[in-house]
Amino acid sequence: MSDRAEILRQLIELSHELGRIENDLVILGEGNTSARASETTFLVKASGANLATIDASGLVECHFEPLLNLLAGPPLDDASVEATLMDCRVDRAAKKPSVEAVFHAQLLSLPGVSFVGHTHPTSVNAVLCSESVEAFAVERRFPDEIVCCGTRSVVVPYVDPGVHLARAIADATGQFMQSDGAPPRVILLTNHGLIAPAASPGGVLAATLMAAKAARIFMGARSMGRVVPMPTDQVTRISDRPDEHYRRRQLKM
Repeated sequence: MSDRAEILRQLIELSHELGRIENDLVILGEGNTSARASETTFLVKASGANLATIDASGLVECHFEPLLNLLAGPPLDDASVEATLMDCRVDRAAKKPSVEAVFHAQLLSLPGVSFVGHTHPTSVNAVLCSESVEAFAVERRFPDEIVCCGTRSVVVPYVDPGVHLARAIADATGQFMQSDGAPPRVILLTNHGLIAPAASPGGVLAATLMAAKAARIFMGARSMGRVVPMPTDQVTRISDRPDEHYRRRQLKM
């Protein structure tokens, strides 16, 4: 099996896991996934495809360069963005890539990121549509949340999906990397959803599922009074423990 075929297989498998109805991460055509296919191209979900049932025909291979140029260039109108999305396809007969392909291109360009999953978990979105987003993002409540989601998450205020959102994500992840030295494991989009960039499909799935569990715990704790986060020194301790680094490797994160 060629490298590209293996990447395609892994991306389809990841999409199906994220799309499983019992996981309550997406429904219908919600969410999207992507993977780096080569130095110059990546695979991303086609617009309107269903993660639970997606096959190779629902994924589009795109060139990085035209989409990354959208981040650096002047603002474009909707028609110009649409034209760029269609022109970036490697196969001009392929389906239209998701409008969120721009932020996938940006995140897949970060060091150590080879797969990206974007979902709308009901539990996470309940928090993202509340006044508690910042507390949920910067505090950690239990050890496995630290292992799978990192010591804190990035928060991006609501922005219109497409180029504007991709630019906001690029700015927020850039600031995070300046302070933390690595890409975030979880990006929270206020009033929208969750993004998990990772080195592997396992890393995407672990961060996504654990963030959804963390949101349920956060809401449950608030319903009983006050959320009690872990002390900062203990969060750092868990993050740096050798046995937790070993667990991350076993989880293929």
